[in-house]
Amino acid sequence: MEDLKKAINKTVDAIRKETKMKPEIGIILGTGLGKLAGSIKVETSIPYGKIPDFPISTVESHKGRLLFGTLGGKKVVAMQGRFHYYEGYSMQEVTFPVRVLKALGCKIMVVSNAAGGINPLFNRGDVMLISDHINFFPEHPLRGKNDDSIGPRFPDMLNIYDRDLLALAEKVALEQRIPVRKGVYLGLQGPCFETSAEYRMIKILGADAVGMSTVPEVIVARHCGLKVIGMSIITDMGLPDILEPVSAAVVIKAANEAEPKLAKLVEAIIKEV
Repeated sequence: MEDLKKAINKTVDAIRKETKMKPEIGIILGTGLGKLAGSIKVETSIPYGKIPDFPISTVESHKGRLLFGTLGGKKVVAMQGRFHYYEGYSMQEVTFPVRVLKALGCKIMVVSNAAGGINPLFNRGDVMLISDHINFFPEHPLRGKNDDSIGPRFPDMLNIYDRDLLALAEKVALEQRIPVRKGVYLGLQGPCFETSAEYRMIKILGADAVGMSTVPEVIVARHCGLKVIGMSIITDMGLPDILEPVSAAVVIKAANEAEPKLAKLVEAIIKEV
């Protein structure tokens, strides 16, 4: 953990040479949602390749830049592209940027993703506010030695998706006339999409949507004391009895189509935080 603290400090020091901004809110932009960054009045853009100990995004639609600016009148830092366990990174590498966001001054993390819909009442293109999650990843991001100065050994997962922020998001969505769903997100390793039997299992387990990200970052955010609000764009439907072919191109297309309403919602939420 001492090495982790040194790595965090080293990374923050490098970023501080590029910008002195102290962001209040961190944003992680998921698959196909990178254009949401267009709503941010960007002051500084830093490619991941210039940031010490940051992995490099290898997935299509993930630009791989850290953006500092203002959104909704608040100082924000946005990750335009995230990292995934299926890319071959360890859980510590996947979640390292979350710890950097915290060290930069963030108190709140907004996380977005593209997800497959499990709830039959959902439709392609829906925005789902994440109320809770189920962790089905094969490795835990907090496995290993713990340093209490970074976070507790056994962090409580109650209220992991902050109830006050969730209520605010619902209020804002109503005011902005943006239809939203609410549900449980289940995280799997990937990178393949699920089989009909797996979709059926996920539904039985009580999830409303499934994806290949978010859960590790949110666990670490909770560990280091960040409040979290999470949102999914439902890009395809995992209904086992009427399953249709899906691909990365289908997911990205659906995410891009739904992105304007998500961008509007995120900006309105941040304005009222």
